[in-house]
Amino acid sequence: MTMAIYLDHAATTPIHPQVKEAMLPYLEGVFGNPSSMHQYGRTVRMAIDQARDQVAYALGAEPSQLVFTSGGTEADNLALLGVAAAYADKGKKHIITSQIEHHAVLDACRYLERNGYDVTYLPVDDTGLVDPDQLRQAIRKETALISIMMANNEIGTIQPIEQIGQVARERGVLFHTDAVQAFGSLEIDVERLPVDLVSVSSHKINGPKGVGALYLSRQVKLVPRAFGGSQERRRRPGTENVLGIVGFAKAVELSQATRVQHMEDMRALRRAFVDELERFQVPFVVNGHPTQMLPHILNISFPGTDSETLLMNFDLEGIACASGSACTSGTLEVSHVLKSMHLPIDRTRSAIRFSFGRGNTVAEIKRAAEITANIVNRLLQH
Repeated sequence: MTMAIYLDHAATTPIHPQVKEAMLPYLEGVFGNPSSMHQYGRTVRMAIDQARDQVAYALGAEPSQLVFTSGGTEADNLALLGVAAAYADKGKKHIITSQIEHHAVLDACRYLERNGYDVTYLPVDDTGLVDPDQLRQAIRKETALISIMMANNEIGTIQPIEQIGQVARERGVLFHTDAVQAFGSLEIDVERLPVDLVSVSSHKINGPKGVGALYLSRQVKLVPRAFGGSQERRRRPGTENVLGIVGFAKAVELSQATRVQHMEDMRALRRAFVDELERFQVPFVVNGHPTQMLPHILNISFPGTDSETLLMNFDLEGIACASGSACTSGTLEVSHVLKSMHLPIDRTRSAIRFSFGRGNTVAEIKRAAEITANIVNRLLQH
């Protein structure tokens, strides 16, 4: 089934044709186990090494600092649980995060709480920003790790990562950032940014699903979460997802080459959507920070309607969008992100996330906005 207009790129993106092309040899003739010593294995090992170089280069990291994972969720889990286990024997059993993190971080934190750790969940303001001063006050001598996402996957708000990282450095605390939604949009240079661990994922940048990576600075001690092999320097054992890793690297190469232009294109699409809604005189409110935001994410509330009814109508009209994170869209609860921003209930209950990406055109976006206006106005009249 093909949707008429796909506006859910924050959930996942279509594979770029060049990524598919790069992956094809590893579906066919190049099939060796990268741990094997013979030519079949060495050929595949070389492909993984080149892919690691490519992804590391995009982050400003050394290849040895990168751990390939099954995606952003595993990268987040490995960062939090791996660091927590490594520093527990020093009495460092306190973690700081924010209330609007992805569930990959929040659920890992709840797991740690059930196992004797203390977690501070920092509040955010009504635009979704964390206050670095509140973070500073929350740090204790037993704090092992701070985990604050680079940019939010539901509202697009970009956090003051440099300030947060500086606070962490001043107090000698490790800092992890979930950059899954930011990677491919924002410049990420770990040599310049005060970060110690960074999670990234392939399928948000037109790469395959099921592969991601975790960057680790040299200061990080990490206890692995899986055992049984020497792969990934024993930090994440198991035969590598060669197909995914090769595709991920190609997606990274393409996204880095077009990143600045991509941001400009997304801004134009976002502007076009908002302008059209205003032209059709639809009552709406944009959620998130007005300037510190990812341009490809547009979270809008339509007070007087509800998200579930809106989504059913959008689906019938051939528009694919979401009410929040794809990982929680099977639930009908109000978004934890919007709830944490303390927005009025008519905004939290009527919020829709439109997210743009490769393949979307201005004409398509204007058409989607017109359909949105018709749906909203029709629902408000009933």
